[in-house]
Amino acid sequence: MATNQWNTALYDTRHAFVTKYGEDLVGLLAPQSGERILDVGCGTGHLTSQIANVGAVVTGIDSSAEMIDAARAAYPSLPWLQVDISADRLPAELAPGSFEAIFSNAVLHWVNRAEEAVRNMAALLKPGGRFVVEFGGKDNIRRVLTGLLDAMAAVTGQRPVHDWYYPSIGEYAPLLERHGIEVQAAWLFDRPTKLEGEEGLRNWYRMFRRGWIESLSPEQADAVFASAEARLHGELHRDGAWWADYRRIRIVGVKAMA
Repeated sequence: MATNQWNTALYDTRHAFVTKYGEDLVGLLAPQSGERILDVGCGTGHLTSQIANVGAVVTGIDSSAEMIDAARAAYPSLPWLQVDISADRLPAELAPGSFEAIFSNAVLHWVNRAEEAVRNMAALLKPGGRFVVEFGGKDNIRRVLTGLLDAMAAVTGQRPVHDWYYPSIGEYAPLLERHGIEVQAAWLFDRPTKLEGEEGLRNWYRMFRRGWIESLSPEQADAVFASAEARLHGELHRDGAWWADYRRIRIVGVKAMA
């Protein structure tokens, strides 16, 4: 699984759009009272809590200890587990066939062991269970990422290799079908996303490529930011704000009946 260190306070303030855009996905899930639902990659737990508010019995999992700690602090009555959904073995609390629905927002592009993740999610669903997910799709943040990579190469002489997983529908849908999840609907769409403040682009890099930025000296980081901003200003800065070139995959599926 791709790794990142998380500042959960900044995640909830400067990058609150992650939760905001996920609210539409909760509507698509249409959780029902009493349903057992698994939120894969729950983050700080805000969408998990929204699902629980309708009476669903929801469990939140995330591979990040920082995220789970924040979710547990904010919503202590809900069950939280630190789990990598692509692990070779899941904990006993996640029994096969124990969930009526799986929900995941803005997470699965971090999971580069996609086959293992889909295998596990399919196993956790009951036959007829719903699968409702959204994550970064093909060419997601292509310009934002290329700007940073080019800037790092110019300043440091080194070009990192990113570990995100941005598939097309044509790649991901067959993977689901192989593991018994029948795809009912799939969308690939652009979602230009406003980044708050004059340092919006820098803050995005600090949050989502934290490891790369912290590997630099403060002087190198400033030079990388300035170089990336200069490269991207004409494409991604308008109306006084930075905009990230998000591109999303949204999939609704059902686990095949046995």
